[in-house]
Amino acid sequence: LVAEIEKKITEAFEVFDRESNKTVDVREIGCIVRSLGCFPNEAEVQELIEKMEVEEPGGFVHLEKFLPVVTKVLLDRRFRPIPEDVILHAFEALDENKRGYITKEDLVKYLTEE
Repeated sequence: LVAEIEKKITEAFEVFDRESNKTVDVREIGCIVRSLGCFPNEAEVQELIEKMEVEEPGGFVHLEKFLPVVTKVLLDRRFRPIPEDVILHAFEALDENKRGYITKEDLVKYLTEE
C-alpha cells in the first residue's frame, strides 16, 4: 500500500518538476497535494511546507522532503475531499446554458479570464 501511494505521489510531483531534477517550486505544493485528492486550505498548505524543510523562502522543495510528508497525509486521510455536491454546484454555475457539459473553450475562458 505504501509503495503504491509513494508511486502516485511521485508521479504527481513529476508533473510539476519542470527541470526534471526532483525539485518543484514551493508555490506548486498546494496544486500537487490537491491533484492527489486532498484539499487543504492555504494555512494547512503552509504547515505542510514547513514540515518539508524548504531551505529558503520562495525556494524549491525536493522530492525526498516532499514524499514522506505527503505519504503521511494520504495514509492518515488528513484532508477530506471536496463533497460531490459542492463540485456539482460549481459545475452547474459554469454550465450557464444547462447543457450538462462545459466546452473546452468555455473552460479555458473561465480559468484564464474570469
